[in-house]
Amino acid sequence: MSDTVIKIENLGKKYRISHKQPQKYLALRDILVDRARRLGEKILRPFGAENVLCRSTEDFWALKDVSFDVKQGERVGIIGRNGAGKSTLLKILSRITEPTTGRVSIKGRIASLLEIGTGFHPELTGRENIFLNGAILGMSKAEIKKNFDAIVDFAGVEQFLDTPVKHYSSGMYVRLAFAVAAHLDTEILLVDEVLAVGDAEFQKKCMGKMDEVSHKQGRTIFFVSHNMGAIRQLCSRVVYLRQSSPVLDFPNAQEGIALYSQTDAQDLSPVWENTKNEYQNHWLCFKKMELCASDGPIVSNKLDRNDKIEVEIKGKILQANPALCIGYALYNEEGTCLYRSLHTDQIGSVQDLGLLTNDFCLTSKLPLHLLNNGVYFLELNSWLHNQEWITRPEHNAPRITFTLDGKLSDSPYWAEKRRGVMTPPVTWILNR
Repeated sequence: MSDTVIKIENLGKKYRISHKQPQKYLALRDILVDRARRLGEKILRPFGAENVLCRSTEDFWALKDVSFDVKQGERVGIIGRNGAGKSTLLKILSRITEPTTGRVSIKGRIASLLEIGTGFHPELTGRENIFLNGAILGMSKAEIKKNFDAIVDFAGVEQFLDTPVKHYSSGMYVRLAFAVAAHLDTEILLVDEVLAVGDAEFQKKCMGKMDEVSHKQGRTIFFVSHNMGAIRQLCSRVVYLRQSSPVLDFPNAQEGIALYSQTDAQDLSPVWENTKNEYQNHWLCFKKMELCASDGPIVSNKLDRNDKIEVEIKGKILQANPALCIGYALYNEEGTCLYRSLHTDQIGSVQDLGLLTNDFCLTSKLPLHLLNNGVYFLELNSWLHNQEWITRPEHNAPRITFTLDGKLSDSPYWAEKRRGVMTPPVTWILNR
């Protein structure tokens, strides 16, 4: 535990963002002109004329002045809002991208699981990709063979081992990718929130494996997640990334999680609007998600458990697809997912939403009477079933928040919040 395996000094990553009007149709002429403009920028930049040909650009710092050390065997949770630079940091550590400023010193080999399909060749089979990943990590064929059976058993894809991975579902992709990263003999393991794609049983299996390789093998783990319950379970330390603010390093993970939850709740509101049209694809464009009472949108996000509140999701179907799923997930302030609900859960006319092409408004009642007092987050979830994410859970999905407060019971013996995430109105009967 005394050896420093990762040293990060004044790390920064800058991107140049171009602003231009979107074009529905691009001719070959437009592409050639754009390439010529870019070439001209490169030629003129040393002479201080970088904006002569393109005036609508700005610099965006995904990371700035990040510094901290990590010792061997530490389990570090990386937390922060969307856009804080968590994934960018892991990409720099994985040597996928170069930093703009600062430096990173790494002692040991790194295995990373950053997003679905990273490091896999879609045309190769599962078997071939295992050997390819091992070779990329600098391992011999004998080392890979030694762990091959354990990888296949953990991933549970033996039946499809000789099938090209382009035919795998997202869940199969993640299972195999994590199995490769966790079983090959590297000193450092980087895991992004991609595990949110897997089912609950597989997530539990992954958490157990990461705990095992950290304690028994002394491997260092970087774990990025919006699930504070998973961070609390696995990580002994938390690094809190905040956009345009200094990094906060918490040796006690619980302190970092508490601050993040409080800050997240303060920054969010009970309404979210897709003002920049960021959340859309060929099939769907979202407009708004908000909490509403019977007389319209709520003004304050402080609710009473007896309030009649609905979740309202508005958008427009651009292209009909029966695989479309829209809904939300409810999280408590610790990041534990209490439940997920989709419009396809209900059989009837609402299930036909994916067959339409028009504006829509979905509403669903919130079961506040079952919940304990505290802070809650609603996350907009949507995807094409077994095909494509639109807003991926615990990754890029927008959130709204509310605080539940008020009288839990008329009983004088129930005067304060109790442990647990639920306070259902249970009926008791005395039989004599």
